[in-house]
Amino acid sequence: MPVLRPRSVDHLLELLADTPDVSVLAGGTDMMVEINLHGRRPGTVLPIGSLEELREWEHQRRAGTVTIGAAVPYADMETGELAELVPALAQAARTVGSPQIRAAGTIGGNLGTCSPAGDILPVLSALDAVIHVLHRDHSRDVHFSDFMTGVKRNSLRPGEFVHSVTVPVTRGWQGYAKVGTRNAMVISTASACLVHDAVEGHVALALGAVAPTIVRASRAEAWLSKQIDLRGSFSVSVETAQEFGRRAASETSPISDHRSTADYRRHAVSVLARRLLERSAA
Repeated sequence: MPVLRPRSVDHLLELLADTPDVSVLAGGTDMMVEINLHGRRPGTVLPIGSLEELREWEHQRRAGTVTIGAAVPYADMETGELAELVPALAQAARTVGSPQIRAAGTIGGNLGTCSPAGDILPVLSALDAVIHVLHRDHSRDVHFSDFMTGVKRNSLRPGEFVHSVTVPVTRGWQGYAKVGTRNAMVISTASACLVHDAVEGHVALALGAVAPTIVRASRAEAWLSKQIDLRGSFSVSVETAQEFGRRAASETSPISDHRSTADYRRHAVSVLARRLLERSAA
């Protein structure tokens, strides 16, 4: 397969617009599995990992946001200032594969693949992330809720690619947890991210690997906001936490496959949601 290495983002956009049957390669941790194990035969491949513009992130202090380039690897999210600004992102990044995978895999790659089991995606959903999409002739901002359209499907159009992602810096606890068939280097059987915005008085919960897309448990969120004053710190009873988990699980539509049964996935996300809420209150 031909490989064309873009010299800049502008050059990449020209190649995307002018080259038929093209695949953008970020870290390659998903694409190479498809090629080696599942017989995928991409056309022209455009690797973007060496483009410095896409390997940077920026904290916009006045706006209260962080913008992360598509080629920023998981390893850069695990510790340091970025991890302090978006703790749930750091927690999710630390659960991805091995150190070698975390050095190569990227936030843009996770969005490009759009697997429901992608570890970063529930975090982006819970934070109401905005995806910045570029084309040679235009640019557009896509809310995460509109970006992922199905299993390994997204709303990118021909000639477009993910340039970066913007998430808010919130005040309040946030965390990520997942269940797999073993304790490390595993694809999620079920995952969850909870973000407590102590200023707005709101809890956001996103669930992964339990539906064709990432699920925002909006009905469970609305129910919880009627039970508890979520501004500032709060406490939660065991009964309320359990009901929150049950309501969250009821919003999912999991399948049974080689990693888990649908019933177990529902049970797992109910437990994850309950535990994350209890940790947030603690």
